[in-house]
Amino acid sequence: MITLTGDCLVNIEHPYAAGELDREIVLSRVINAPRDLVYRAWIDPGRMFEWFGPTGFRCEVLEQGEASVGATWRFNMIAPGGQIYSNRILFLEIIPGKRLVYDHGSDRDDDPNLFHVTITFDEQADGKTFLTLRQFHPSKDRRDAAIGFGAVELGYQTLDKLIAYLARG
Repeated sequence: MITLTGDCLVNIEHPYAAGELDREIVLSRVINAPRDLVYRAWIDPGRMFEWFGPTGFRCEVLEQGEASVGATWRFNMIAPGGQIYSNRILFLEIIPGKRLVYDHGSDRDDDPNLFHVTITFDEQADGKTFLTLRQFHPSKDRRDAAIGFGAVELGYQTLDKLIAYLARG
């Protein structure tokens, strides 16, 4: 909200006014596929678990179902060397074809490293999809740790796998 007094700006409420940028990681890609197809690859567990995760990782599904507000998906991401990373997604908001919001963390209650994810799907005039993925971490230290272990690179590998999956048709 912007409040004006005469010609002077006196107050700005901005979504990042409290330093939230220090807690955020943003990834984006233009994907050569229609928005609806890209969106369905994220919300259909039969599709998502075919491509989700960094290069060389695979998913082992423990609990899935329809992507709906309040639904939980539980799965393990298994690294090429066999190390298992437990995951849990709790869907918070779904605007079909446009926006997906969920909490993502390890498969444990009260995960202190749980982060908030917002994915937007924007259709370009040429029929391609502009996808933006925002991770909002619980603290600057947690965000820095995620970047330190390669979250940005691993996130882009995951988006590359999505693109390859969509290209296979």
